[in-house]
Amino acid sequence: LPPGNSDNMARLAGLLCAVLLALSVRNVCPQGITDEGQAWDFIWDYNAKAERTYYDSVVAAWNYNTNLTPENSQLAVAASLSEAQFDKEVAQNASTFDWQNFNNATLKRLFGKITGLGTAAQTDQAKLEELSNVLSDMDNIYSTGKVCEYDNPSSCLALNPDLYNCLSSQRDYDRLRFCWEGWRDAVGRRLGDPYSKFVDLSNEAVRADGWNDTGEYWRSWYETADFQQQLENIYQQLQRLYQNLHAYVRRKLINTYGADMVNDKGPIPAHLLGNMWAQTWGNIYRLVVPFPDKPSIDVTDEMVRQGYDAHRMFNLSDQFFLEMGQIPMPDSFWDRTMFVKPDDREVVCHASAWDFFLDNDVRVKMCTKVNQEDLITVHHEMGHIEYFLQYAEQPFPFRDGANPGFHEAVGDLLALSVSTPAHLHKIGLLPELVDDPEVDINFLMQMALEKIAFLPFGYLIDQWRWGVFDGSITPDTYNEEWWKLRTQYQGIVPPVPRNPDKDFDPGSKYHVPANTPYIRYFVSFVIQFQFHEAMCRLAGSTEPLHKCDASAGPNKELAGNKLAEMLSMGKNQPWPEAFEVLTGSREMSASAILQYFAPLTDWLEKQNENETLGWDNPWTPPYDCEGTGGFTCTDGSRCIRPADKCDGIQDCDDNSDEDPILCDTVTTDDSSGNGSPKVTSTTAAVLCVLFTIVVMT
Repeated sequence: LPPGNSDNMARLAGLLCAVLLALSVRNVCPQGITDEGQAWDFIWDYNAKAERTYYDSVVAAWNYNTNLTPENSQLAVAASLSEAQFDKEVAQNASTFDWQNFNNATLKRLFGKITGLGTAAQTDQAKLEELSNVLSDMDNIYSTGKVCEYDNPSSCLALNPDLYNCLSSQRDYDRLRFCWEGWRDAVGRRLGDPYSKFVDLSNEAVRADGWNDTGEYWRSWYETADFQQQLENIYQQLQRLYQNLHAYVRRKLINTYGADMVNDKGPIPAHLLGNMWAQTWGNIYRLVVPFPDKPSIDVTDEMVRQGYDAHRMFNLSDQFFLEMGQIPMPDSFWDRTMFVKPDDREVVCHASAWDFFLDNDVRVKMCTKVNQEDLITVHHEMGHIEYFLQYAEQPFPFRDGANPGFHEAVGDLLALSVSTPAHLHKIGLLPELVDDPEVDINFLMQMALEKIAFLPFGYLIDQWRWGVFDGSITPDTYNEEWWKLRTQYQGIVPPVPRNPDKDFDPGSKYHVPANTPYIRYFVSFVIQFQFHEAMCRLAGSTEPLHKCDASAGPNKELAGNKLAEMLSMGKNQPWPEAFEVLTGSREMSASAILQYFAPLTDWLEKQNENETLGWDNPWTPPYDCEGTGGFTCTDGSRCIRPADKCDGIQDCDDNSDEDPILCDTVTTDDSSGNGSPKVTSTTAAVLCVLFTIVVMT
C-alpha cells in the first residue's frame, strides 16, 4: 500500500484481527486499531445490533414475568444466553482496538463500557447456562410461593395481595406471626441451596472479567473509590434520627401489644411493623399517629369515592410530568403496560419499569390497587420511564442512570412533590388544605415511616451480600449473619426462633433471589432529597422543603429543564458530572434529608425524653410453641416449629419430630363412622407446599 494510506492500513489490520479472532488464535490483536473514525463506525454498528438483541431479550423476560409458564421461562433463559453471547462477541471485537489510548474521552468511555462483561465473561457455556437456570428457578420459587393455613391446608395465601394485606392490616400478634413465618417457610427455606449455588457461579463468572467477586463488580458501577466509606459517613449522620423514630414507634407498639411482647429497651419484633420485611412502616401509621384528632394525609377513600382506577392513576402521573416540561408517554406505553393483575395467569406482581431499547417501547408492570400508596408507586415507576425516554438518544452503553441510585432517586423525586398536601389538594384529592403545625407533624411522620424507617434496611442488604460474595459470610452462617445485621442496623428481631440449618430469610426478599443490587435504594433515598431541594430552589419555591411542590413553583419550567438536562445525559459521564447539573454539587450528603425532617426531629426528641435510644438489650420475643401449631419434643428438650415437624430431617434429639405415627399423613377417623381418610393439619400444610412445588414444576 502507498505510504500514508492509514485508513486502508487500519482496515487491513482490522480484517487481520477479525481472522485471528475467528480462528481463536488470540482475543486481542497484537497491535490494536488506533483509527478513531473506524472506532465510531464500530460503535454505531454495535448500537443497531445491541438494540435488536436486547429488545429480543427484554421481550422474552417480559413475557415470562407477565405469564409464569415453564415454556416462557425456557425462552427467557435462552434469550438471556443469546444476550450474553452477543456481549461476549462484541467485547472480543472491541478488544481489537487500542481504545485505552484514544484521544476522544467519550469514545474511550464507550469502549470501556462495552468491554466490561460481568457474568457474561464466563467462557464455559454450560456454567453460564446453569447460572441463568438457577436465577430463573429462584425467581419462579419466589413468584409462585404460597402459605397454607395449618387448620385448612386447601386455603393458601399468595404474597400479593394476601400476605401483604395480612401484615399491613392485621393487629393480632399471632396472626401476624403466622403470615411472617409462613412466607419464610414456604419460600426462604427452598432458596438457601440454590442461592449458594448462584453465588459460586456468579463469582466464577465475574472473575473471568477481572473482578475478585460479584460485590466488587457491583460497587464498580458507582465509579467512586471511597464509595463504601461515603455510605458509612452518611449513615452515621442519619442514625440518630432513625433511633428517635425507632424509640417512639417502639413505645406506641408497647401500648398496642403490651410490655411482654415488646421490650422498652430492646429491638422490635419484625412482624409488628406493617410490612413483610419491616422495610417501611407506613402501614402502622394509625397506631403511631402523633395527633390522632387532626387530619392525616391519606387520600385513598377520596380516590375510591371519585372512581379512580389504574389507568386514571397513570394518566394523572403523565400529566404531572407534562407540567414539568418532560416527555409524554408514547402511545405504545398505554397499549402494552400491565396495569393490573390478570385473572387468568400467574405473574410477577412486583412493580417495575421496563426499557425495551427500541422504538421508544417502554412499559410498566404493576398489579395496581386504588390507594394512596400505589398512587405514589405509579409516579415512582413513571419516573423511571421518563428517564428511559430522556436518554433514549444516547449511544447504547450510555442508556442507564448516571449511577444505579439515580434511577430510583428520580422515581422518588417527583413523588416527594406529589405527596405534599398542596399537590394533593391541587389535583382534587384533598378537599381541604389547612395550615397547622400539628398536621405538618402528622404528614412528616407518614413520610418518616416510609423514608427514614427504610434507611438501615436499604443499607444492610448489600452489606450482607458483599460479605456473602467475598466469602466472609459462608452458607452455614447465612441466616445468622443476616439477623446480626438486621438487629444491629434496624433494631428488629425475628418473632420466632430461627433454624440455622434450614432457614434462609434473605430469600424471602424479592431482590435477593432476583439478584437485584440493593444499595442503589439507600443511595436513592439520600440523593432524592438533594434533587428535591435543588428542584424547589430552581422552581422558586419559598415553602419549607417538606411542603414544596416543585410543579407549582413560579419557575417550574427552569427546574424541569435542568432535570431533563441531567436525565438526558444518561451514563455518558461519571455520576458527579450529572449530579452537578441539577444540584450544583458533586457529592452525596445527608443535609437535605435532615433539613426536610427537621421539624419532626425536634418533636421526636421531646417525646423521647424518657425513652432509651437504641436496643442494646439482648431481648427476644416470647414464643408459644404448641399454642401456635408447633411441636414440643417428647423429651421436652425444645420447641419444633410447624415447618420443622415431619420434614424428613431430625430436629429433636429423641427423633420424636419424625416419629412415623406422628407423621402418618393418613389415619382412620373413627368418629366419622365411614372410615374416610383424615389429613392432619400440620402434615396437610406440608403436603400443600409440596403440591405447590409439583404444580409449579
